[in-house]
Amino acid sequence: MAKVSVRNMSGEAVGDIELKPEVFEVEPNIALMHQAVVTEEANERLGTADTKTRAEVSGGGRKPYRQKGTGRARQGSIRAPHYTHGGVVFGPHPRSYEKKLPKKMRRGAIRSALSAKLAEGAVVIIDELKLDKISTKAMAAFLDSVEAFGRTLIVLDTITEEVRLSARNIPGVELRLAPAVSVREILNAEKIIMTKAAAEKLQEVFGS
Repeated sequence: MAKVSVRNMSGEAVGDIELKPEVFEVEPNIALMHQAVVTEEANERLGTADTKTRAEVSGGGRKPYRQKGTGRARQGSIRAPHYTHGGVVFGPHPRSYEKKLPKKMRRGAIRSALSAKLAEGAVVIIDELKLDKISTKAMAAFLDSVEAFGRTLIVLDTITEEVRLSARNIPGVELRLAPAVSVREILNAEKIIMTKAAAEKLQEVFGS
């Protein structure tokens, strides 16, 4: 098992935690992680883009000019696709982009992502994240103490109102409640901070 130091909110080591190798030390499967990210992003698409065909645009009920004798190409409607403001050919219409990923594959992708981040040294385990009052300054000081300066994913076992409101105005910081984390969020984060309880929850869910 990987033994990782547990820090407090001041960044000081206060103990250790042993992380399950089947969750945090697997060989990262790049193809599986890619498939999981594609699925997550596809499922976020609204699919509401819509264009009008020549049957849906307004106007064009009258033949623009007579069939013969003008020297011009014959036309039946000014709403044909080759006219300005005409209908659109093969344009997008409302549809679902939903993709499905088997539960075992998603869990495997999460394990791969967590293992890759731990190998990079981007995972920080803390004993708890607790604030007595709403304070962006206190949250920023905590992030500085654990050297979280860029995109940061904070995974907690419980999210209090003080923590949520203190973190919401800090750019690049995302709060998630374990085990509800996505592969994309893990991979995009430059630093992943999780409480000891959240780490245990992730191991309980994804270690089976």
